[in-house]
Amino acid sequence: MTRIALLLCLAFLVLTVNPCLLHGQAPTMGTLLNTADSFDGYTLFAPVSSTRTYLIDNCGQVVNEWQSNDRPALSAYLLEDGSLLRTQQANNAGFNSGGSGGKIQRFSWDGTLVWDFDLSNQNECQHHDVEYLPNGNILMIAWEKRTSAEAIAAGRNTDFVPPTLWPEKIVEIAPTGLTTGDVVWEWRAWDHLIQDFDPAKANYGVVADHPELIDINYPESATSDWLHANSIDHNAELDQIVISLRSIDEIWVIDHSTTTAEAASHTGGNSGKGGDLLYRWGNPQTYGRGDDQARVFYGQHDARWITDGPDAGKLMIFNNGQNRPSGLSYSSVDVIAPPVDAFGQYTAPVAGEPFLPAGLDWTYEGTPNTSFFAVRVSGAERLPNNNTLICNGPAGRFFEINDQKEVVWEYQSPIAAALPVEQGTPAGTGHNVFRCTRYAPDFAAFEGRDLTPGDVIELNSTATCELFTTPTSIADPDANAVQLVSDHGNNTISIRNIRERCHVEVFDLFGRVVAQTVASTDVHTLSTAGWPAGIYLFRVGNADRVTSKKAFVN
Repeated sequence: MTRIALLLCLAFLVLTVNPCLLHGQAPTMGTLLNTADSFDGYTLFAPVSSTRTYLIDNCGQVVNEWQSNDRPALSAYLLEDGSLLRTQQANNAGFNSGGSGGKIQRFSWDGTLVWDFDLSNQNECQHHDVEYLPNGNILMIAWEKRTSAEAIAAGRNTDFVPPTLWPEKIVEIAPTGLTTGDVVWEWRAWDHLIQDFDPAKANYGVVADHPELIDINYPESATSDWLHANSIDHNAELDQIVISLRSIDEIWVIDHSTTTAEAASHTGGNSGKGGDLLYRWGNPQTYGRGDDQARVFYGQHDARWITDGPDAGKLMIFNNGQNRPSGLSYSSVDVIAPPVDAFGQYTAPVAGEPFLPAGLDWTYEGTPNTSFFAVRVSGAERLPNNNTLICNGPAGRFFEINDQKEVVWEYQSPIAAALPVEQGTPAGTGHNVFRCTRYAPDFAAFEGRDLTPGDVIELNSTATCELFTTPTSIADPDANAVQLVSDHGNNTISIRNIRERCHVEVFDLFGRVVAQTVASTDVHTLSTAGWPAGIYLFRVGNADRVTSKKAFVN
């Protein structure tokens, strides 16, 4: 083969493998790969070093951006009305651990600041993540300060008592004005402690007998940021919360249907268990039911429910994977299938055994596994087409894999030290991103918006990239089946697609009959006025066929 023919062949291979090109060579910044197998949409990310938040298409072209006056701390979300919900550093010197925030802001699509709320003072500070609820309220994870004397009185081992201890709490805020909001619900880890160190102190008991409680002496460390929660997610169908605790390598599920008083107790709510832990997983050492070989998570982030596709209802976690038992450090994206029924009730573990499942349902690792490692931050989400979008946070590198775990889209954040770098700059340090999120083209925020692509973020780029705008909406194979449509404003639920006369029965989470009726029209409406908030099971059918559906009543 001649030299010219060889060069032409190599050029053809480059063109075939990577549709994003920079003078015939693969780019180093922005979109590195975009294929027709990627989920079409718009990706939101807030570089840790920057005061800007970006929304880009799959070719890295900016569709919208928002300017704030300080760096994120650390999450940002696009809401259905087109506004941006963003955390921000309040620079609280009393809470100076990683992820410290304290300020939550909301910007309209055009960048107008419409909410500017502080949860930052000498006794408490929001950090890491927030969660927007269907009713417009916001859940926040926050540290609350406890003195060393309080920690010792609660049973803390006196060998591991810092000057102040920062247990986690979850606060729900209802915005009331530009800078104001009301606390409408609260949960505290401090209300659910156990310890086996000092029988003369509070919370004394056998740790292994109470997996629903939190051992104040695990781990044995004098660090103030004892648990280090770093993510929060809400399951509206179950009205439950999942949080990730990095310092103890574990995730917790908590009942949100409680009142604040019930959340401080051991009874109440849909679960009947108050604010006790409904479920925990990742490190059974935390409740005395395993050793280090039983641990699965290593400094994990971003625990969230999968909402679409065949894995809907399972939990996805970014497992950072530092110092695994093998002696290697490598990251993975892990999925587990919790033992939970349709009513949100979790199977209690056998005495002396950890919570199920015994292993992972699905996992992704690099090849070789050490080729993919993010020591901190990072996240992953399952997309509607069953692809998985992954953020390697320290590298600022986002990539999407398909069912076969093949990379079908890849992007390198070009923001370093708060500023865009030039195309062609080698990827290196300083590109930190907490998380990235993909929104489908039919997401409600985009209705009526100008989505004309602008420039890419990286400077002096001549890279080319093709957008693949094939339909990405997922057809509902059950579109003609019975459907439930809630109208929380009018306290009604409509049962639709009724084909023939049928009986309707409604049960609460304890199996009690709430309503019974006969429906004979295509749409039958039930009043939910007076029903306690929570999940309800609807059984609709006749002698030939019965359909069961769940609905959340607010």
